[in-house]
Amino acid sequence: MSEDFQDKLSTARYRRVTKFLNQLNDYHRIAETAGHPTLANGIRNIVSLFEAGNKDARQARGKRKKVLLDEYGRSYTVGKRKTSSARVWMIPIQEPEQKAAPTSIESLLDLEDVVSRKPIVVPATILVNNIPLNEYFPIPADRERITRPLRAAGALGGYNIFALVRGGGTTGQSDALRVGIARGLIAHNPALERPFQKCECPTVLLFFYFSHPS
Repeated sequence: MSEDFQDKLSTARYRRVTKFLNQLNDYHRIAETAGHPTLANGIRNIVSLFEAGNKDARQARGKRKKVLLDEYGRSYTVGKRKTSSARVWMIPIQEPEQKAAPTSIESLLDLEDVVSRKPIVVPATILVNNIPLNEYFPIPADRERITRPLRAAGALGGYNIFALVRGGGTTGQSDALRVGIARGLIAHNPALERPFQKCECPTVLLFFYFSHPS
């Protein structure tokens, strides 16, 4: 960049230039969204003068691999926090099918028989090392930390979650499990990635999701 400007570039000046280029990049996106291709192309031409030649390779290296669901609809993710790690499997709960309205005396009798039985309940399960969550993490703050992504996504009770945690104490393990659950939620609902990344929801601060790659 010093060669481009034909002048010595101090750290302070470099920061001012990069800040200006970032602003131009934002203006480029605004111009594209607003439907002004001529303006967008002009800004893009200016910004491209200062881009590194290996930009695409560097961006690809920093991207996280997409989590794929298996044939049963399960996601497998890993979360880490200091010396703790969590391997997390998540699968959406399948709600029982609703029975059709009776259309005859026979079907009405069948329906009465069903109603007389106990209702079908499909509870969400969170097992940690094959132990229920509230037993493995008796401290409420740890459980709240783990379920925070689920509550922020409005998915509390929507998944069966099975996790294996290792290393560290309960705080580190709960943080690692929270990261794994957040990544699993994004695997099932990619639209959650941007809110989690930008922390647009005040009830979830997934700093570790992006600062501790698996």
